[in-house]
Amino acid sequence: MKTLMLALLVAATGVATAASAQDYPAHPVKLVVPYAAGGLPDTMARVAGQKVGDALGQSFVVDNRGGAGGIVGTEAVAKSPPDGYTLLVADVAQIAINPHLYATLPYDGLKDFAPVSLMGIAPLFLVANPSLPVNNLRELVDYVRANPGKVSYGSSGIGSIHHLSMEAFKHAFGLNMIHVPYKGTGQSVPALLGGQVSLLFSAGPSIMQHWKAGKLKVLAVNSAKRSPQAPDVPTIAESGVPGFDYPAEIGVLAPAGTPAPVVARLSAEFAKAVKLPDVAERFAVLGIDPVGSTAEAYAAHNREAFKKYEAVVKQSGARVE
Repeated sequence: MKTLMLALLVAATGVATAASAQDYPAHPVKLVVPYAAGGLPDTMARVAGQKVGDALGQSFVVDNRGGAGGIVGTEAVAKSPPDGYTLLVADVAQIAINPHLYATLPYDGLKDFAPVSLMGIAPLFLVANPSLPVNNLRELVDYVRANPGKVSYGSSGIGSIHHLSMEAFKHAFGLNMIHVPYKGTGQSVPALLGGQVSLLFSAGPSIMQHWKAGKLKVLAVNSAKRSPQAPDVPTIAESGVPGFDYPAEIGVLAPAGTPAPVVARLSAEFAKAVKLPDVAERFAVLGIDPVGSTAEAYAAHNREAFKKYEAVVKQSGARVE
């Protein structure tokens, strides 16, 4: 009798889950962006969220919940009910970098989330001040090796993707350079233009106009494939470091335990949304290459990124208490 009752309970639960997934969403969905309005995660959440909302017949409302480098909003989603009505739009920092950068975190980057879809990546360009006497990656490597500890590079802060991309680059070629952290690209790019630093990694929109005006030199791109924004610029991977891939990444995640059918439906809709012509065009202006992965592919990607950045953070010695 107990076995029969258990079987009936399991069957009933399965029917209820299927029904809830079929009815999902029954009311507006919250997209938590753990940063202030205006950045890549925020803009992507608004553009893609509107399309997904239109497709599912409910509003997808962006909730900017910044603080502590994105930790506040990320923690809020991790502790939200796993019902598909509170989602996180986050960059790679929250899942794969911060767990190694901070002494303690109020969430687990892998265990506390159900990946939905990697929406897109933003390749970072290795950019030099014109005064640096190099014109390509090989010349840069040779120059830095001949001048150890004399070339400085800027970043948008300790532990940022810009900082860790350069640390990975340094390690790959065995280079000795000086790190000068700034508070965001709003400070680091002007410092490069003014010659206070000689190098940095930056997303395309922050440097393209200066490059076209001859005020900066673009030497390489840090993504696995060349960027559509600058197809003539070689990747670091093809310039001597196979597998080098450290772009900014923005994806959608749900709290762990969210029903698989709900995650699957969200994944399919976000994947469709980012590949719509008007969305892809908007993303291109922001320097974003649309991806739209499956939930399974994004989960595997996050596990790989977690290990990759664990090594880079350790090599860099970066730490935030």
